[in-house]
Amino acid sequence: MFIGHTAVALAAKKLAPEVSLGLLLAAATWLDLVWPILVLLGVEVVRVDPGNTAFTPLDFVSYPWTHSLLMALAWSVLFALVLSPWVRGRRALAVLAALVFSHWVLDFVSHRPDLPVTPGDAEKLGLGLWNNVAATLAVEGVLMAAGTWLYLRATHARAAAGRHAFWALVVFYVVVWLANLVSPPPPSDRAVAWVALSAWLLPLWAGWADRPVTGSPPRAARTP
Repeated sequence: MFIGHTAVALAAKKLAPEVSLGLLLAAATWLDLVWPILVLLGVEVVRVDPGNTAFTPLDFVSYPWTHSLLMALAWSVLFALVLSPWVRGRRALAVLAALVFSHWVLDFVSHRPDLPVTPGDAEKLGLGLWNNVAATLAVEGVLMAAGTWLYLRATHARAAAGRHAFWALVVFYVVVWLANLVSPPPPSDRAVAWVALSAWLLPLWAGWADRPVTGSPPRAARTP
């Protein structure tokens, strides 16, 4: 669920306005940030298989260390623990941990049954939203619209640069999301992993876009 994870990160700004959007996005996409590294190392396996689902040509053959239920929980706790010296407040850390785990929840909704419960478990989970393109577009589109709205409700750009950088990021996500429907399948599994590694740049972009904002939008003055 490509922009679904982004939508959750945007919405989380309402719960933790003091945390950079870059860090919120890194948390929401953490499992996918680690995943291509393990694919390139041969620890996890993806296969290009056009028609695997209606929305994506990828067959996630094996990714127990990033996308099993148990490891998603473990990554959630570890992410919060590692950042605890730099992120103040239990609420902010709880939001970050929840964002990491939200990735598995959204993948459970969108993927066909390919998510293991534990590493080595033969049982796989997934509701298969990606088998229906129209439903995928509707669900992810609504999530992105809601996440963007909540982010804008939680922040206020101090300068035009903040607004431009933020909207450029939103447009980029939507264009890449829709391009998935018309782009040819990737040439190889390693090409998929190398492209996926570029996602590490997106939290940096989000953090840069989030810098020129304040914690909440100004309210209209009341008339006497």
